[in-house]
Amino acid sequence: MNVLHICANPKPTEESVSKQLAAAFFGKLIELRPDVELVNTDLYDEKPPFYSYELYKRAWYPIFDESYEPSKAEEMAQNYAAKQAEAFNAADVVVLTMPMWNFSVPAIMKAWMDQILCPNLTFTISPEEGAKALHKVKSIVLLVASGGVYKEDDDRDALTRQVRHAFGFIGIDNIEIVWADGQDSFFNMDCDARKEMALEAAAETAEDIAELELTAATE
Repeated sequence: MNVLHICANPKPTEESVSKQLAAAFFGKLIELRPDVELVNTDLYDEKPPFYSYELYKRAWYPIFDESYEPSKAEEMAQNYAAKQAEAFNAADVVVLTMPMWNFSVPAIMKAWMDQILCPNLTFTISPEEGAKALHKVKSIVLLVASGGVYKEDDDRDALTRQVRHAFGFIGIDNIEIVWADGQDSFFNMDCDARKEMALEAAAETAEDIAELELTAATE
């Protein structure tokens, strides 16, 4: 099983609840599947550029016009995206670790998503067939921590909606979410209990992913 882990949290693990969720998830996953091939990408070490006009032209102009020839600058603008898309396409499972910032994904995670969600990198697109996947990703695991408390389908939650719709567009509908909410101790006296529940959920989700991938491998 190939797993791609994308982390968008600048804090050290001891200060980051989302990274602690990742530690619990991967600890259990590797215990159950020691053969897992794991690729870790820390976005603060491998910073994605913001989506540029050159990348837009390189990605989309050949779709609009098959005779279009990208410039050297446009080819170079796709270097980061192509490298990240290669790792994405090779994964069976993608794990996204992040905090919720201002009700949505951190900007650095959005920038990474903008890079890889490009035609002819992770999907093809045509008027007749729409978007068709070039990847083999079956599941995305979302490991999130937030200061506030959120109910299911909370109107304030733009984070999970963005992830679901962005990756649903390229055919990934199985999104597993582990969320440690209420981590602002100033407002939430039960933040430690909430974290413990989320850590247990992370380990349980790893068990589910391990079983799901094992079943897929034997079918």
